[in-house]
Amino acid sequence: MKRISIVALLTIAVAAGAATATVSAASGAPSGMGQKNLVQTAVAAGQFKTLASLLSKAGLVKTLEGTGRFTVFAPTDAAFAKVPKATLIALGKNKAKLRAVLLYHVVKGKVTAAQARKLHSAKTLEGKSLPIHVKGGKLIVGGATVTKANVLASNGVIHVINKVLIP
Repeated sequence: MKRISIVALLTIAVAAGAATATVSAASGAPSGMGQKNLVQTAVAAGQFKTLASLLSKAGLVKTLEGTGRFTVFAPTDAAFAKVPKATLIALGKNKAKLRAVLLYHVVKGKVTAAQARKLHSAKTLEGKSLPIHVKGGKLIVGGATVTKANVLASNGVIHVINKVLIP
């Protein structure tokens, strides 16, 4: 008899947990579990295939999947399409230069668009400062326009930009 009641209690507890998870997911409430890191968020967006591929070639995926907080100014595939193919090929052959270009798009810490609007520059993981200003109400970083701001990830934030930044 005790065995049946324990099994019944476990079944009820599991069912209640599943119902809570379903309600949480359906309401859009953050569950704390399952929020994607920067790389997963970029890949899921579907417009950063080139960036994701280059991050992998440069050996930076683990860094941006890690527990550190980062801000990524992420060029879209359309932004990479504007870069001459010869430049992309050369970067693909020189891992150090590729890493430098990609790290020039990353700032340590989680910097929201509101915070960035108050800055004149931000030091990148590449080591150089990235100029930041507001023009016509739009946030401009290193000459690129932020087209979508504050894409949140579990370990930072992504700001979508329309141009590849070259240090």
